[in-house]
Amino acid sequence: MHHLLCGLAANPALPPELVDRLISLADDDLADDLACRGDLSRAQAVALVERVEESAVRLAYEGRLTAADIDPVARPDAALALLDRGAGRPEWARLLATDPSHGRREKLAACPRLPPDVVDTLAADPDVRVVAELALWTTTPDVTARLATHPHAEVRRAVAANEATPPAELATLLTGEGRPAARGCLVCDREEIPFVHDPQCSRPDCELSAGASCDGSHESTVHRTREAALRNPATPAESVAAFADHPSMLLRWALATRQDLPRQAYVRLAADPTPGVRTDIAGNPALDEALIRVMADDRDPAVRRALAHHPRAPLDVLTGLAATAKAGATLLPRVAAASPVEIEDLASSPDPAARMLVAHRRDLPPGIRDRLADDPDAKVVKAVAPHPGLTEAQLRVMVERHGVRVLAKVAANPDATPALLEELTRHEPPVQKAFREIARHRAAPVAALLACLKDSQARPTAAAHPALPPEIITELLTDTDCRTAEAAASNPSLPTAVMADLAWRRWRRD
Repeated sequence: MHHLLCGLAANPALPPELVDRLISLADDDLADDLACRGDLSRAQAVALVERVEESAVRLAYEGRLTAADIDPVARPDAALALLDRGAGRPEWARLLATDPSHGRREKLAACPRLPPDVVDTLAADPDVRVVAELALWTTTPDVTARLATHPHAEVRRAVAANEATPPAELATLLTGEGRPAARGCLVCDREEIPFVHDPQCSRPDCELSAGASCDGSHESTVHRTREAALRNPATPAESVAAFADHPSMLLRWALATRQDLPRQAYVRLAADPTPGVRTDIAGNPALDEALIRVMADDRDPAVRRALAHHPRAPLDVLTGLAATAKAGATLLPRVAAASPVEIEDLASSPDPAARMLVAHRRDLPPGIRDRLADDPDAKVVKAVAPHPGLTEAQLRVMVERHGVRVLAKVAANPDATPALLEELTRHEPPVQKAFREIARHRAAPVAALLACLKDSQARPTAAAHPALPPEIITELLTDTDCRTAEAAASNPSLPTAVMADLAWRRWRRD
């Protein structure tokens, strides 16, 4: 029964009085579904909190509760949620800054626009996790500059990741020069040094990260500090470029997404022995055409796929990548930005891989669209099949010529007619993906939806389709598959009397 109530809670046609009834029955799961309703009133939100205390945080984040609805003493977590949204009151921050729970103080430290006195209190917190969280999220350069010399290495690591940290401080954190060494880290706080954390550690209460180590120099935290500073776009490019040759793979990898490096650094990283580094470089917008062409021959398919999504990849390179890296199954950024002349060139190419690339666009001129719809290559037709504006006759010809290879994409066409959708459900052999597309299609007729109900994967989607007859939806409420029954309960075409019966049935039993 509970899954039916969850379905009802998500039903957009549920009358307000039945929303009230569900609120009076709510548990944690039901409260989550109710909290997401777009029509939930403020009074209903307050009532839901009275019923399920834990829902206050979700409702606060959803904007259903305001500061007037929250007592920070009774509901400190909800108060934190509003502070996190920038909708709380300054006095709440002062109260929570001395909360006995370090977890709440840690959450407070991540909130925006905290009063200066609260920032000072958190910066002096006895729990280093609270200070580190402040160091990570504060937007005040003076605060990050102050915390950059904190005696604990974990706080410095957080400062290194904060884009509000002044560039000069980030450069210093990268090298460690010109400042006293940290006196502690999370490793030596808890373990006798020298210590190296076992990656297979079985202690249930252990919070150390894999590879954490300390021999007195806090080496793993220092390494993570450098990595954070290298990833931080506020760290000066001249300070980070030399790390393109660093022995540490993680430090080289941290550079791969930066867009301000000298070209020679990109050249070195494009030839890095680690495929992950090369993959990130391949997607870096700062890459120039010459390097793109060099990397197009990379032996790793993940690198070539990333390169295909580069916004400046030459179209002739993309054609080759579409064929060798399976990168042509979606609209690529460079193709999306192609000029009318380039679109015509791609569509007229003798290479079907090039025609497939442009066929993924959904704004093609009618002439080009129709030409691609009549293409002899099934992959090209499959790519263009969901394009709006194609006629029923064109879609039928696609199916006649290419059968199961294009069926699901034809079913996804927004202009597919009810008659065609019904016919596709009778295709032999059947195509399971087509049933799922038809089950969610706005034009799906009853006969097609009934056919989709016979497919195990499409059945829940079909059960939620508003075109289903009310009596069928009602029958599906008793389906042995809970997902299907819940979807039926969420169907806006479910009769209101049935909705009321479900709610009242549970109401009487409770």
